[in-house]
Amino acid sequence: MSYPPPPLRPDQERIWAILTHVIAGGLNLVTGGLFAGLVGAIVLYLVYKDRGPFIRQHAATTLNFQITLVIAEIIGLVLVVILIGWVVLFAVWALNIVFSILGALAASRGEPYRYPLSIPFFT
Repeated sequence: MSYPPPPLRPDQERIWAILTHVIAGGLNLVTGGLFAGLVGAIVLYLVYKDRGPFIRQHAATTLNFQITLVIAEIIGLVLVVILIGWVVLFAVWALNIVFSILGALAASRGEPYRYPLSIPFFT
């Protein structure tokens, strides 16, 4: 018999919402890789999506952004052949840093956050 996980307290939700942005954005930044941030976002979404509405919103928006980044990175890698791809890859890298920090700050204030330029795959 399987029991649903208990809901998180509001302070726990806030901490995990902050960490969702920091972990996914940081993994993508540290590894410089296509899928590290995405894998982190998927794991956090699957583990915490049913633990409270605040963490679900932040985990879903982080997952959506990481999927969008992977798509942009693939496009950038294809466009490297005509050199514009380097600009795209740098823009993706910079946007990941800036928007992940903004998401973590919004979570720390207890506010919802939606990444600009993000395709909404999950809600």
